[in-house]
Amino acid sequence: MEFGFSEDQTLLGETVRDFLQAECTPEAVRSLWDTETGRSDEFWTRFSEVGVPGLLVPEAFGGLGLDERDLILVLEETGRVGLAEPIVSIAAGVPLLVSLGQEGQTALAEQWLPAVATGEARLALGHDGSPFVADAHVADLIFMPHGDDLHALTKDAVQLTAQPANDQSQRLFSVEWTPQEATLVATGATGRRLQQEALDRGAMACAAQLLGVAQSLIDLGVDYASQRKQFGVAVGTFQAVKHRLANAKVKVEYARSVVYRAAHSVALNTSGRSVDVSMAKVAAGEAATFATKESLQVHGAIGYTYEQDLHIWMKRAWSLDLAFGSGAWHRARVADAVVDGSLPAETFGYTPVAS
Repeated sequence: MEFGFSEDQTLLGETVRDFLQAECTPEAVRSLWDTETGRSDEFWTRFSEVGVPGLLVPEAFGGLGLDERDLILVLEETGRVGLAEPIVSIAAGVPLLVSLGQEGQTALAEQWLPAVATGEARLALGHDGSPFVADAHVADLIFMPHGDDLHALTKDAVQLTAQPANDQSQRLFSVEWTPQEATLVATGATGRRLQQEALDRGAMACAAQLLGVAQSLIDLGVDYASQRKQFGVAVGTFQAVKHRLANAKVKVEYARSVVYRAAHSVALNTSGRSVDVSMAKVAAGEAATFATKESLQVHGAIGYTYEQDLHIWMKRAWSLDLAFGSGAWHRARVADAVVDGSLPAETFGYTPVAS
């Protein structure tokens, strides 16, 4: 059995990497920090011309009709450059729209899927794991849970309040809204299932981005260790420095296969999907936060300075590690499956047991 990526999948990842390296430089990332939205409509238009927002959109709605196995390398590349545009919301929201169309919400799917594919519309996704919604301010359609019910809201149906974040690239908002019959798109068991699937897809997308973030942190550490000299030689020649970066690389490579497995499980909707996703989120989060510490140690005091690009990826690692479920939440979900012998895809959320 072939477990590698196809030539087309690899080429797609390389194409997106080339585009992002030219369009999403550290200077471009920094330039958006002090803008009102922190996002670039011009970039999103060019990004859509490459076809990324439409990767998961069915061909019948103007997309490429691919799945998460095709998207995973693209998501990794977005993490590599520190992209903060709402690609995670697209990865979670597009399949949700497709599923809603299959559940009878055909008008909703027909209205929004073509617009997402062309870059004319962006999505945001709320979930029970966080009181805040990322990128709600630039979203044209926001999905919000209300118990087992799922609602789809346009901009005029919500009131947003910006929330502080330690990552200048992150934009978080509390969303005030009133559940109405007109915004209800799924209820009961169906609403519960769709919320779970969207949460899993969001967590998987964050895990993939964390792989790219971690690799960039290692690369920055290697570059600095190759240039910084002590006793007349580059510090990268010291064994202690080599070991730090090598240990970080090992963690990333171990996490990589787990994340790719999660993408496969999500694409095929396997019975162990949620377990695989949670394992991926934990592994990628641990790898990225470990790479953050080790790369900072290699940089020394200069790594703390605002002018040093290292903190772009350090803060992305911290914010992505918490998005769509913290490491502790996902560990608990895996533990439930191991101890109880039940797959968390069959239930929504986690209720800790008092010790």
